[in-house]
Amino acid sequence: MSASVNSLPPSPVTPDAEPLSRDPVCGMTVRSTSPHVFDYQDTSYRFCCAGCLNSFVAQPLQYLQARAEPVAAPGSVYTCPMHPEVRELRATSCPLCGMALEAQMPSLGSDDNPELRDFRRRFWWSLPFSIAVMALAMGGHGYVALSPALLARMELVLALPVVLWAGAPVFVRGWASLVHRSLNMWTLIALGVSAAFGFSVLACLAPHWLPVAFRSMGAVPVYFESAAVIVSLTLLGQIMELKARGATADAIKSLLRLAPQTAHRLDNAGHETAIPLALAVVGDRLRVRPGEQIPVDGVVLEGHSAVNEAMLTGEPLPISKKPGDRVVGASQNTTGTLVLRAEKVGQDTVLANIVQLVVHAQRSKAPLQRLADRVAAYFVVGVVLCAVLSLLGWGLFGPEPRWVHGLVSAVAVLIIACPCALGLATPMSIMVATGRAAQHGVLFRDAAAIEALHGVDTLVIDKTGTLTSGCAALTAIVALPGYSRNEVLAHAASLDQHSEHPLARALVRAAGEHHSALQRATDFVAKPGRGVCGRIGERTAALGNTALMMELGINTLALRDASEAIARSDATLIYLAIDGRLAGLLALADTIKPTTASALASLRAAGLRIVMASGDSAASVTRVADELGITEHHANMQPADKLALVERLQADGRVVAMAGDGINDAPALARAHVGIAMGTGTNIAMQSASIALLKGDLRGIATARNCARATLNNMRQNLWFAFAYNALGVPLAAGVLYPLTGWLLSPMIAAVAMSLSSVSVIGNALRLKNTPL
Repeated sequence: MSASVNSLPPSPVTPDAEPLSRDPVCGMTVRSTSPHVFDYQDTSYRFCCAGCLNSFVAQPLQYLQARAEPVAAPGSVYTCPMHPEVRELRATSCPLCGMALEAQMPSLGSDDNPELRDFRRRFWWSLPFSIAVMALAMGGHGYVALSPALLARMELVLALPVVLWAGAPVFVRGWASLVHRSLNMWTLIALGVSAAFGFSVLACLAPHWLPVAFRSMGAVPVYFESAAVIVSLTLLGQIMELKARGATADAIKSLLRLAPQTAHRLDNAGHETAIPLALAVVGDRLRVRPGEQIPVDGVVLEGHSAVNEAMLTGEPLPISKKPGDRVVGASQNTTGTLVLRAEKVGQDTVLANIVQLVVHAQRSKAPLQRLADRVAAYFVVGVVLCAVLSLLGWGLFGPEPRWVHGLVSAVAVLIIACPCALGLATPMSIMVATGRAAQHGVLFRDAAAIEALHGVDTLVIDKTGTLTSGCAALTAIVALPGYSRNEVLAHAASLDQHSEHPLARALVRAAGEHHSALQRATDFVAKPGRGVCGRIGERTAALGNTALMMELGINTLALRDASEAIARSDATLIYLAIDGRLAGLLALADTIKPTTASALASLRAAGLRIVMASGDSAASVTRVADELGITEHHANMQPADKLALVERLQADGRVVAMAGDGINDAPALARAHVGIAMGTGTNIAMQSASIALLKGDLRGIATARNCARATLNNMRQNLWFAFAYNALGVPLAAGVLYPLTGWLLSPMIAAVAMSLSSVSVIGNALRLKNTPL
């Protein structure tokens, strides 16, 4: 018997019991530190285990050990689309709504769904019987020379396997809803089918037990065809719904498909062995050939190549990689062969964390869902009350046969009302939207972030790493007579090529971009805080600031005008001297990202107020603000100052989003209505934010806003449809139009409408897959 992991019965725990090696729900390594506390050693499962932790409090170790064999992988946890708090260890039905549970983590294996397979088998076996019983009911007296009593018995025989066997899931789930005191769609269908079939059995086998008021043209009518067809149509509706729900996992599956299935491991002798990716461990040396996908996150040891990371970050152009550069698993190697050292494998890779974030967001509830939840809490009770009132109203005040009409209308009311359409209205939209956004490099932490982003009117932006690249880049080269600009860059980079200093790496990177040939530097001497000295070939060279030049007795007056002009742009100045004489000047600065200006223009056009908040100097902040046209900016801000700025804007009634990438941005990111972290920033910034832009490009904010707007519209459409459907369907089923038209809604038509309502909601949500972002 499966038990919900959030409602397992408490039991005494033996303190000296064997420690548990694996979490039975998510497969993560754990150990027990006290009878009721588990210490999670691997924080990469933080989203999964934030839920698992509660289920472990006051749980018996014996139970956990029993569940741990075999160890459950993350994909073997099943949850309900409408109630993500329900989590089971096997595919079953939700105890709250009766809906078939689906895997929390989709698998790339077989797409076989046991629930779908079972419903499809029951439907196709029941369909001929349902058609036959309906044909007898509609015109059997015209081509079968039997009495109405014998004809009714034939219908009973044909309807029995449909109702009792094919309809077994309906009654099991309907009974479960009563046991769990959680009335749902299956409660209504089970009541409706039971009423129609039970009354018909009584009318067929013991008509004399029924009052005369139930007779029509001398006989008590039977509704075997309604009971049978309702069961078949319900199964058909569930088949359509399960297939449509399966499409919402396409985005996750597309991410999972990015990872290769094998890796090429090198041993100490350089021999290569193909291994399953699951066997790769940290420290492995792996070879990646041109055209292959990089299997794990790591650092390049040998080789040069261009790597396409578009599938993860949206970056359209391949990025050049050389020894020392980091690579991300699931990106594609294009031109050269690389040998890399694995640094993150399995659930620790960037791809795995992206998948976990998307899954977590898909399973979260949007604030808009609260309205649907409040309505659904009273919905089924209201429908049952409407059915009872319809039965009594027709039976006491309707035309003859009064009670027969009352029974038909009551069954139709029970069948047509579908709380699933109401419950699925927002979860389906969230599942599709978050998956679609992830494919564009935008990760939503939860559904609430989507709704909050839609209402944002003020954007507070950090400067370094958000508006700018966050690292030094060569902005200017000045060469004195006798030297070319390329020679100045080549000599400077040759001196710095083995240094790990950020400015040195920027010079080496610039030399590579300018195709400057580097030479071997000898007699290298570092001058901390000033620069470096050495020999390049037969010539002495020195590279550093004015303090180093003064120490070496080198006059810099020849470049005074140029240095003063460059200094006003907030750049770092580096002088180059060769053989004791000044040769040139290089300027390095944190440059504005190429896409920042266009991103801010689109955000302003959308009506957002842009505020820059930076810890940098006033001169640096003013320069960037003037270049980008930002009129409201703040400099020299500490983390507490940024937090206070966000709170002040919120106190003024603004809906604030904060975009940043550093540790100093974390408090403001957490306090803002929406925190937006650059994917190129620190882990703490990513953890504090509710949205992450993998590419680190502010254009992702516009993409996220477009996604949020489309998702909110889609959810409202779904909720409107669900409310309107029931507001119209229930009165029609109760017979409100009978006095005007003489028409009563058949329970079979009600079953068709009920099935189509849920499928329509899911179909509308799937439209988000094609919405331009």
